[in-house]
Amino acid sequence: MRKIFGIGETIYDILFRGGKPIAAVPGGSVFNGLISLGRCGLDCTFVTEIGSDRVGQDILGFMQENGINTDYVSCYQGKKTAISLAYLNEDNDAEYSFYKDYPNNRLDFEMPFIEENDIVAFGAYFALNPVLRKQVRGFLEYAKSQGAILYYDLNFRSNHSHEVESLRDTFKENFALADIVRCSHEDLINLYGHDDCQEIFRNEIKPFCPRFICTRGSRGVIIYDHEYMYQLSSRPIVPVSTIGAGDNFNAGIIYGLVRENVRNSDLDTLSHEKWENLATYGIDFGTETCLSTSNYISPEFAGKYKLK
Repeated sequence: MRKIFGIGETIYDILFRGGKPIAAVPGGSVFNGLISLGRCGLDCTFVTEIGSDRVGQDILGFMQENGINTDYVSCYQGKKTAISLAYLNEDNDAEYSFYKDYPNNRLDFEMPFIEENDIVAFGAYFALNPVLRKQVRGFLEYAKSQGAILYYDLNFRSNHSHEVESLRDTFKENFALADIVRCSHEDLINLYGHDDCQEIFRNEIKPFCPRFICTRGSRGVIIYDHEYMYQLSSRPIVPVSTIGAGDNFNAGIIYGLVRENVRNSDLDTLSHEKWENLATYGIDFGTETCLSTSNYISPEFAGKYKLK
C-alpha cells in the first residue's frame, strides 16, 4: 500500500462553549487528518514534536492506537506539549489562544524513506515558521525528489496576518513544491484581503501549482485544475464543531487519491468525474467531523471506508 506522510504541529485542544470547557482532544491540522486516515487503514507516518509531559505521552499513545507510525516524533525532555483553548461561537466556529513551550533546537529527526506516489501532507503556520523552515523545506524537497504527491493546506489563521509580507516568499516556495494546494475562503481573506478564489488562483497560485481547491463552508467547494473549474455543493447540516472540518476534507481527498489509484503521473489528466469523486470523499469526511466535538472521523464512519 502507498504510504502517507504528514509533517506538522501536535497540540492538545480544549474546547469551550459559553465560557465552559466541553471537550478536550488531541489536535493539529495535519494531525487531525492523519488520525482519520489511520482509522481507515492507511499506512501513515507523522513527523511532529511533543513535550515529555503526561499530555505528550497520552497523545503519543493515541497516535499509535489509531495506526500512526510515531518513529519520527521529536519528544522534548523537560518541555510541555502545546495546548490550545478553542472558544466556539454561535456558529460553532472557533477562536484560539495558544500556549507553547518549545526548546531552542527543534524538529531533529532522520529522514523517513519515501517512495514514488507516496503522499505528503503539510500546511498551516508549521510550514511557514522561520524557526522550522530549514527542516520542513528539506523534508519537502526530499519528498518531491522521490516522486511523492505533495498536498499543501494553507490553513493560515488571522493571528499571523501581521506576518504576511515577511512570509510571501515562503508561501511561493510551498506553492511550487505542492502538487495540490487547498485552502478555505477565510485563509484567502487572511492572506490576500479578499476571497475571489478565481483571481487568486490565476495570479498567485497557478504560476507555481496548477491545481487548487477552495472550500467555502456552506457555499461548497471550487476546484481549479489548469484551465478547468469544477464546483460541488456542501451537505446541509447543523454543525457541532467546525474545528476539524478542513483537516478532514484534506483527509478525504488524500483517501480518494489512494482509493482511486491516482498517481503522480495521473495528476495532469484528471477528469471532471475523478475530481468529483475525490471532492466527494473530502466533503463526506469533513461533514462527518462537524457532527461531533472530535477532530476526526469516528471509528464507525471509518469502518465504512476501510482499506485493506
